[in-house]
Amino acid sequence: MEEGSQQPSKYWFSVWALPPDDVRNRVKKLMDGLRSEFGGPEFEPHVTVVGAINLTEDDAVHKFRSACDGLKVYTANVQSVSTGTFFYQCVFLLLQTSPEVLETSAHCCGHFGYQNSSSYMPHLSLIYGDISNEVKKKAQEKALILDESISSLSFPITRLALYKTDVGDKTTKSWEKIAECKLISS
Repeated sequence: MEEGSQQPSKYWFSVWALPPDDVRNRVKKLMDGLRSEFGGPEFEPHVTVVGAINLTEDDAVHKFRSACDGLKVYTANVQSVSTGTFFYQCVFLLLQTSPEVLETSAHCCGHFGYQNSSSYMPHLSLIYGDISNEVKKKAQEKALILDESISSLSFPITRLALYKTDVGDKTTKSWEKIAECKLISS
C-alpha cells in the first residue's frame, strides 16, 4: 500500500445522555459509596443512547452532530434500582421507557445505523462488575440505604455526548469524551 493511502483507524463509540451537574454529583456520590464496598471501575454517570459501534472518529463525530440537530430536552424518570446479568449492567437505575426516551434513542440509532440486538432498556449504571447475584442484591439494597429517594429521581436530559468506549477495557480508563451537544429547550 502506498504511503498516505492507509485507511483511517476505527474505534468503538457510544452516545450517552448526560445528567445535569447536580444530578451527576448526587449519582457520583452514590456510585463512589457502592464502589468502595463492591469494587468496580470509576466511570462518568450516563444513560447509553446508542450502544458501542465501530467507526472512524470523523464518521462518528459527523453522525453525532447530525443526530443531535433538532433534538429537544427530555425528562428521565427513575423507575427502580435494578440488577442485570452482565458486566456493564451490574447494578443500575432503571429508567421509565417514556416516548421521549425511546424516540431519542431510536432517532440517534438511526443516524448511526445502529441495530440493537435486544430492545432498548434505558438505564444509568451505578457499578460495573462481574459479581454474584447475591452480591448484586446487597449492592442494590445498599444503594437505597445510601440514597433513600434515588428510585424516585426525575431529571432533565439537556446534553448528549459522544464517547470513545473500548468495550474490551473493563477498567474504563481509556474511555474519553469526543464531542458534546446541548439539546434544545422546549
